[in-house]
Amino acid sequence: MTFDSSYEPWFQPPSFIIGPVWLVLYSMLTVSFVLLLSKREAITKHNLLIMIFLVQLFVNLMWPTVFNSADYLVSLLMIVVMVMFTATYAYLTYEHAREVSMLVWPYIGWVSFAGVINLAYLIYA
Repeated sequence: MTFDSSYEPWFQPPSFIIGPVWLVLYSMLTVSFVLLLSKREAITKHNLLIMIFLVQLFVNLMWPTVFNSADYLVSLLMIVVMVMFTATYAYLTYEHAREVSMLVWPYIGWVSFAGVINLAYLIYA
């Protein structure tokens, strides 16, 4: 995950897995967002949900730069924001559009796992 650290947690997945996993996750995020937009009349607070989704996506896209600069505390805080915003998005969409919610659950799991890896770098690197 980082190129500047000699430390690598034993549970960090190999590099060749990262790209395909993110391809699937970004595809699922895209489908979730498109479904949200298509069902926005049926979903309460849809404008808030759109904003929450876009904020977490922006933080997600900025995260690799921060992590690779070895600023592990800031990158861990960014992961907390991503998980909290996405979990809020999932919770608020579940009642009216379960598929919109369920499509982001794997993302929440993967980003949470990245948070554990990030924490290991913060502690041991």
